[in-house]
Amino acid sequence: YAQIAMQPLVAPSLLSADFGRLADEIRALESAGADWLHFDVMDGRFVPNLTVGPLLVAAARRVTELPLDVHLMIVEPERLLADFVAAGASSLTVHAEACPHLQRTLAEIRRLGARAGLAFNPATPPLPVSYVADDLDLVLCMSVNPGFGGQTFLPGALAKVRQVRQLLDDAGRPQVPIEVDGGVGPANADALASAGCRVFVAGTAVFGSPPYAAAIAAIRRAAEGASGPG
Repeated sequence: YAQIAMQPLVAPSLLSADFGRLADEIRALESAGADWLHFDVMDGRFVPNLTVGPLLVAAARRVTELPLDVHLMIVEPERLLADFVAAGASSLTVHAEACPHLQRTLAEIRRLGARAGLAFNPATPPLPVSYVADDLDLVLCMSVNPGFGGQTFLPGALAKVRQVRQLLDDAGRPQVPIEVDGGVGPANADALASAGCRVFVAGTAVFGSPPYAAAIAAIRRAAEGASGPG
């Protein structure tokens, strides 16, 4: 779990991809300048929808060397950590709401050799960051209620990002990046970057606005034009 670069990173969300031609989509995103590929894993229990599992992550790993950013929107994620790392996940992000033994779960992700991420739903206070900061490589702030793609960005996420950035800095972990997922695009990437976001998960903003290279560049350009956390 090497340190993540300081520049803005764009992580297209494959939930919005054409699964019938997934390998082609992944190669196109790689050519278009995607930094990470984001997988939304949903179990039909923690969130209403049901999506992908380790087999799809393994299929993606066979066609790309890009980091695979796996977001586990599932109950009892500890049961599947090893399967996803074996499949090729570069990072595993679990939800605070789904992990009663959060520190243990994050430590296990790192032991398995992946980056450990912690996610929060929009209405969940991020206070746990203070208690598990030393076990974190990533914090994901949801800017929609998880479960479906194509939702509208909730502006309250900006205050959450600023709060998480302060918690991480106060814990002596300024290098831990904040990721935002949900309704992210060129229109809000500058405000998110100013609040402290470094990793921009984008589904509709990339797949709904081809060509992919232009869509990714627009998000990155907006983020790079921001004033920085403050």
